[in-house]
Amino acid sequence: MKKIALLAATAALVMFSGCTQETQNKIGRSIQNWTGTDGVLDVYMGSKLVQRFIKIDKLTTAISTDGNVPRNYRYGYGYLDTNFNYKVDKGEKKIYFEISNYSTPYVFYTNPLD
Repeated sequence: MKKIALLAATAALVMFSGCTQETQNKIGRSIQNWTGTDGVLDVYMGSKLVQRFIKIDKLTTAISTDGNVPRNYRYGYGYLDTNFNYKVDKGEKKIYFEISNYSTPYVFYTNPLD
């Protein structure tokens, strides 16, 4: 039984290492989606925090219609944390958002309160 598990793990490692970086990233995002996250996205204007989205499971890079070219923005779904307390309060709704890869200063991280 140990030999079969070792052989399976070795085969998976060899197969994974042969993938391109983008394929490895996609596999990693798939695993992350299964396990779930509690991401926070802080958006800044200069040095001031102006928006916070919480309970984000992932940020996704938009892909062109033909599926070959990444677009210059990322998107996701999260709750707009209007009072910046890292909690979903009454009236804070889950919304879709987009952020530019070039002009939006942001930080994406795991919720420190969970």
